[in-house]
Amino acid sequence: MSRVFNPDSAGKERARLSKSIVLALRELMRLTEPNDTAHDLAAFIALALTEINETVETSVAAWEKRGYWVKADRFRLDWEWSGRLGTALRQAVLAEDWATVAGLSAQAGQKLAKVTVPARHRLGTPWVGAWKQLKQG
Repeated sequence: MSRVFNPDSAGKERARLSKSIVLALRELMRLTEPNDTAHDLAAFIALALTEINETVETSVAAWEKRGYWVKADRFRLDWEWSGRLGTALRQAVLAEDWATVAGLSAQAGQKLAKVTVPARHRLGTPWVGAWKQLKQG
């Protein structure tokens, strides 16, 4: 039997979500007033940050299995902001507190400042329908 290879690793998922968040932040900053698109963008950022937080444990599991406890803990600390910001942003979006959404979005943008998204990306518009998904649960 050959080894099973998973091309969609947690690291690739985290990178894809980070680029999508940066793209959504750019679009959100262009808007002048809250509308349906702003709801979708903010909801997508909150959901994506939560998904990023979930991928951290998957990445860390392999290191802990081999006894790299310090590396695993450092990685968790590097990404702990994603869960915290995701939860806070989710609450702010549901409460439609746009001042808090703007502040939390700026914090996420600072954390993802090193992420580059090329002008001709293939990400599309992953935030379409995120507001409805966030309201459903």
